[in-house]
Amino acid sequence: MTGSSELVRVGFVGLGNIGHYHADRVVELSGVDIAGGVDINPEARARFAEKYGVESFESYEVLYESDVDAVVVTTPNKFHEEYAVAALRAGLDVLLEKPLAHSLESAERIAEAARNAEGFCMVGFHNRFRNPIEVIKGYQESGRFGETRHVEANIVRRRGIPGRGSWFTNDDIAGGGALIDIGVHAIDLALHFHDFPTVTEVTGTIRSQFGSREDYAYLEMWGEDTQSGEFSVDDSVSAFLRCADGKTVSLEVAWAANRAPNEEFVIRGTDAGACFDKADDSLTLYETGRQGTDHFSDSQIETRHEDPHKAEQRSFFDAVRTGTPPGRNTVEQALEVQRVIDGVYRSNAQERAIQLG
Repeated sequence: MTGSSELVRVGFVGLGNIGHYHADRVVELSGVDIAGGVDINPEARARFAEKYGVESFESYEVLYESDVDAVVVTTPNKFHEEYAVAALRAGLDVLLEKPLAHSLESAERIAEAARNAEGFCMVGFHNRFRNPIEVIKGYQESGRFGETRHVEANIVRRRGIPGRGSWFTNDDIAGGGALIDIGVHAIDLALHFHDFPTVTEVTGTIRSQFGSREDYAYLEMWGEDTQSGEFSVDDSVSAFLRCADGKTVSLEVAWAANRAPNEEFVIRGTDAGACFDKADDSLTLYETGRQGTDHFSDSQIETRHEDPHKAEQRSFFDAVRTGTPPGRNTVEQALEVQRVIDGVYRSNAQERAIQLG
């Protein structure tokens, strides 16, 4: 599809909470029209059809063969491959929610389909579109940090398991727990700050300490807490990554932990550093100097608030219009993140460091 003024018709696959979250933002975009939805659940199809005034289908074939330019896939992780690969083979552009897949093998098959496709696939790591992240990358490109050598990546919730007994806590469907759900964002941002070097070694430990407890106390929960059903995944992870050029990443991720929440990303460069707090989008730069006398300089950076999902969608739909695949949030980058996740799980199982490249 080409032409900056052309209307983009987009379909949705997976009509649950995440699907509605994306669709609500698409409605606010000019030049984009929701063409229909797909879900195996008849109640989900009915809700989507009524809310957005479109047809919804049980299988993807009817939608993919209709007058549609792109699809947004927001199904549970295990089904990403089926819907994304079919869309790519149909010549459609795909915005695929993170993670790339529930397993490395499935992720590799999606990546292979994307390499051979007429359309493109963009992966939904929306945090890269936060304005403070754009500032960090701009300063990196201008040389203000010198060389970034280490990133501390943290996404730790005090209590935040997304619905015990839901698909999020079923390893067969999700492919993991806290690591593959929120840790995927931490890994992606850390590698983004490092300009996606090749990760050569991963060591990690996973834990499952809270999800199965009858006395699990919480104040709020993203999904429904059934207090029953399967909890076969991790709820916290600690890991360390080494890269081919000597860059490193330390990772702390938890759905639940007996400590204060922490969503800080600390970038340590040879000339300056920074701390980005995802919880409130705050950004602080740390520098030193000898002008006049030795001194420390801490700068608070203020940015205009912008919904990162909207910014991500604008990037995606602009690429659909022009027919030019976006340069970030690529399948190959998402595949590198998936390799790290797989390496952490294997490291825990084998109780040793895992060589990736």
